[in-house]
Amino acid sequence: MAKFGPSRKEIKFRLVASLAGLALMVFALVYRGVPKGPAIVEVVGIAGLFFGGTAIWSLIKLRQPDDDE
Repeated sequence: MAKFGPSRKEIKFRLVASLAGLALMVFALVYRGVPKGPAIVEVVGIAGLFFGGTAIWSLIKLRQPDDDE
């Protein structure tokens, strides 16, 4: 990992938290139904983009080799 970046432990936590957020969002959509109108942008668009982007970023960072020398 980078000298000043987050540790692998923190990146793993971010991955777990973002996957949990995506799971809660899917649960809410299944339980309450898909919102109509502008609420769909907030629920699916913004939350999905945030949690999905964080999960993808975390996976990319975890696949990089360690630079601990």
